[in-house]
Amino acid sequence: MVVGVLIVCGLAVYLYAKHKNSADSLQTREHEQFSRQSLQPSSQMPAPSSGYRPQPGAIAPPPADDLPISVVARQSRPSDYRVPAAPKGYGQAVWIDSGQTVSVGGVTIGGGMLYVGTALKTPYGANDPCLIDPSKTIALRGEFTERQFSYWPSYSEISASARRAYLAWLAEGRNHPEADIGYVFLYFYGLERRAVIDAAHDPAAQADLPAIAQELKRLLGIYGEKSNSFRRYAGDLLNWAELANRPSKLYERPAPEFSRTWELPLYLKLALGQAAVDGVPVPADLALAWARFDPNVHLRTPATRCPEQFAKLFELKYADAFGVGIVLPKNRTKLKFVYRPASAGFRGCEEIKLSFGETPDVSVLTGPVNKLQQAVEAATKELDAYSRYLGRSPGANVSLEGLLQLPATLWPESAQNVLRSLKARMGQGMIAVSFQELLSMLDAKSTPTKDKVLGLARALESMNIAMEPDVLGGAKAPRPEDKVVLFAVPPGEPLIRNTPAYQAALLTLQLSSAVAMADGDFSAQEMSHLRTQVQSWTHLTPSHHRRLLAHLRLLVAAPVSLASLKKKLEPLDASAKEAIAAFMPTVAQSDGTVSPAEVKMLEKVYRALGVDPKKVFSDVHAAASGTAPAILAGKAADTRFKLDPARIAALQQDTEMVSALLANIFTEDEPRTLPVPAPVESDDTDGTQNLMGLDRAHSALARMLLSRPKWSRQELLDVAADLDLMLDGALEHINEASFEANNIPFTEGDDPIEVNTEALEKIEA
Repeated sequence: MVVGVLIVCGLAVYLYAKHKNSADSLQTREHEQFSRQSLQPSSQMPAPSSGYRPQPGAIAPPPADDLPISVVARQSRPSDYRVPAAPKGYGQAVWIDSGQTVSVGGVTIGGGMLYVGTALKTPYGANDPCLIDPSKTIALRGEFTERQFSYWPSYSEISASARRAYLAWLAEGRNHPEADIGYVFLYFYGLERRAVIDAAHDPAAQADLPAIAQELKRLLGIYGEKSNSFRRYAGDLLNWAELANRPSKLYERPAPEFSRTWELPLYLKLALGQAAVDGVPVPADLALAWARFDPNVHLRTPATRCPEQFAKLFELKYADAFGVGIVLPKNRTKLKFVYRPASAGFRGCEEIKLSFGETPDVSVLTGPVNKLQQAVEAATKELDAYSRYLGRSPGANVSLEGLLQLPATLWPESAQNVLRSLKARMGQGMIAVSFQELLSMLDAKSTPTKDKVLGLARALESMNIAMEPDVLGGAKAPRPEDKVVLFAVPPGEPLIRNTPAYQAALLTLQLSSAVAMADGDFSAQEMSHLRTQVQSWTHLTPSHHRRLLAHLRLLVAAPVSLASLKKKLEPLDASAKEAIAAFMPTVAQSDGTVSPAEVKMLEKVYRALGVDPKKVFSDVHAAASGTAPAILAGKAADTRFKLDPARIAALQQDTEMVSALLANIFTEDEPRTLPVPAPVESDDTDGTQNLMGLDRAHSALARMLLSRPKWSRQELLDVAADLDLMLDGALEHINEASFEANNIPFTEGDDPIEVNTEALEKIEA
């Protein structure tokens, strides 16, 4: 019995051993066959799996002449294409370039930028989490909008359905906005390894850094707002990819776009530090980027609601305040970047860092930030009214009502084109249009109030276009149906208004138009005569001549009534009134005849001026015969008389009292109200100015601490000195604030001083 049992047991052991050896032999042969064949290019690309067709925006497939790379566990035909050799020490893994296509488990993935193979060792010996291992099983279905794995995913360790979901997300272009962020991180791990580990020794990997940088920017555009954690990790890797080669003179290059976070981007820190080392003023565009992305700079709503206008205004205010720019000091804190990897594949690595020699970290200085804040506030103040208008009327940024809240130089291109068209029509002269036509060209949504008309006149003059009637000089605002005259003025020419000399000349011109139109026709001869007279008044400035000629053009369409002028005539002394009266007959007879209607108008003018109307006939005869009245200067060779400029100037500037009266009486009698200061939008655009309720200096120190997990005491002594803080007291203050805000310490230790990673997670949350 015992012998029988022993025989049976022995037979069972023999059979098990024989089966195991056979299976091991088969597995070995299959593994060897896979290792030889799995990374060979496929001559025929399998079709994408059903249900995972690339969507619009997906990464484009390679050109037809680029053979795709297929990673499959089956025999493939030979090809002339050679897969690049794997980095030394990393086994069978291959980096798929961005222009290549790879097939895994029947899923075709375009765009490359992946590690594919069976082995890609990390510093601690395990396979890298990013490695797409084609030997792993893949489910028939997988949903990438659902989380299916832990916080630290690894392709080899996630479920078969999660692998399917990941491959599907890759195949569809890596751009689905609803994808779980874990899949994005899994892809990110490969970019991280390529840029940090492989690029340290592999020239081919170094050559990939620009492409990796572009891919990171694309991913941030899609997923940056979805995950604060991803935004930080991807931002740090972007810094590494762009700055690993230590580019010089970054301050001469246009600053890239960034997300505003709790610290100033490394790129800007390096550019500013290089400017400090070279003693170069910070250019306006770099200063603008500094102001936009430094969390210590307070930005109000107008700066973000109207970014384009804010940028232009900031550069203007910055130049006004600091000329060519702020010159930064070379402070004690040196710039260093410590990279904190996202992938678990970096476990066991020593501190990964970029050092920049003696380049200072100027972001810790408060003085330059205060100067930036001044320019920010000056620009923001001018945008307050426009920002409030857009807040009340979203989308009305191109309407006239909105534009009038801005300087004309900040108007959008469509409105600028309208102004250019007007200037082209004017040339160096003038044009007459209805006020409604002008409003329509500028997309006015309603009839503007007087304040809006004043704003329009100011905007036009800032673009060297003046308008009659002169509403800025006190004239009544035109109605939509009224004519306005637009005329060009030289750049930089001061538009002097309301001088007694100009106002007296304007009154003379208005009286002349009333006389000229008395017969119902403002003839070409009368127009020419008045134009000649205006140009002969040498006591006036060229600016006055241009405006008077424009006003004359307006009077042709709408002459003023004598009744409206009587009040303006009263303050003139007798000599001035007689001079003006003597000029009127020259206007009446300039067309060769003086009609009875014109004689009656002259009599009315004389009465209004307090001059004996019986003198009309003698003055008209004198004008027709070429004999000047006593008040006029000498004889003329023809029927046209010129006022004595010296005499007129003397009369117009008789006394300070008359001058003051003239300055006041030539203004339309409309009630004036003092402008009410508009409220200032004081809300913050974000909460990044102060961390945990700390003041600016302690917030700056806290942000600096968060940029690395560990600091030497000497490094922090330099930082504290730049911020005018005592290190120990400052650390204690920050820790107290951290306990109050989050019930955790901010730092631990004395030398080195370690930063609590949980504090960063709380701030990012």
